[in-house]
Parts: sequence; structure tokens; C-alpha cells
Amino acid sequence: MRERIKKQMDFLREIDKLKQIGRQSYLADGSRKENDAEHSWHLAMCALTLREYMPESVDASRTVEMVLIHDLVEIWAGDAYAYDAQAQAAQHEKEVAAAEKLFGMLPEDQKAYFKGLWEEFEACETQDARFARVLDNCQPLLLNDASGGKSWREHGIAKEQVYKRNQRVRQWAPPEIWEYMDSLIQKHVKLGNLSAAEEDNRQNSENARMDG
Repeated sequence: MRERIKKQMDFLREIDKLKQIGRQSYLADGSRKENDAEHSWHLAMCALTLREYMPESVDASRTVEMVLIHDLVEIWAGDAYAYDAQAQAAQHEKEVAAAEKLFGMLPEDQKAYFKGLWEEFEACETQDARFARVLDNCQPLLLNDASGGKSWREHGIAKEQVYKRNQRVRQWAPPEIWEYMDSLIQKHVKLGNLSAAEEDNRQNSENARMDG
């Protein structure tokens, strides 16, 4: 028993480092960027607050567990910005190694359970994982809206990039949640916080073909 609780306490001390892992999304007031621990807590609250929109097949408790666990691997793998294709390409391999190391600190039964939740979230093949992923994509939209699109402007993000990132989420999200997410995207295109450059380029090319 002493060995078991020591492993658990060591793990709990280690995951305190999640508070030091920065993200690109700003807090709602735009004063600073959030960290991974704040993001995970906010997602858990999203799950509790929006559970009335969950499909009946979704287990709310498992969804909360997934969103609390899903970013722990970034303690060792680091955070890869959602719109940095190069960083994203290398991220999964780093996170797999980090998951083995981090969850390996726990007793075997908890290692298997926590790692299983993380792998389920990553695979996005179950209804629980898909709803968790919807929340994981919705929360940054909420913060970008609240902060006036600050992160989008800083990185020069285009509308099409946001839609591409949310392509699968659009299929999985309950209509009420996707309609709200979509309204935020459209709002910030009109405000100029999300570039419509790619769309404009396609329109210009089409106009040129028609003129020709």
C-alpha cells in the first residue's frame, strides 16, 4: 500500500507541471494566454454545462475524465499550436512516448485506465471521445470570441483553416453547438479577425476565368 500511494502522490506532483504549459488561446479578457491546466478545467466545466446536448449514448462522467486527462501528456511533449502543420505532424509520436512515461508512474491498474482514456480520446472512435473532441475545439472558439479574436489576428489565421480544423467536429457536434460555433467563425470573418484570403483568392480566380 505504501508503494501504491507513493506512486499516486508522485504522479499528482508531476502533473502540477501542466500549469506551466502555455497555449495560444488568450483568457477571455485578453490579458494573457491560458495554460493547459486552465484549459482542462474549462473543458470539464463545458462538459457539465453542455451535457443536455450530449447524445443519449454519451457518458458524461467519462467525457469529463477524458478532457481532464487528454492534455497531461503535454507536460513532456509540449503543446503544438493547432494551426502549425509542421509541429502537428511530429506531435502524435511525442505524445505517445509521453503517455507511456507519464501514466507509467501510476500503479498498473490506474496506468491502464488513464492511458486507455487518453488513447480513446485520441482515436475519436467512441461517442464519448467525439463529444470530448467537440468541446476541445469549441472552447478555443469561445475564448477567441471573448478576447476579440486576438490569437487569430496574431497568427493571421484564415477562415478556411478554422473550418478545416473543425471538419470532423462539424459532423459530430450536436446541431445547437455547431450552429453556435459556426456563428462565431462568421462573426469574426466579418470583423476581420479571421482572414477570408483563401476564399477571396478562389473567387478572384473564378472571376478571372469568367472574364477570360
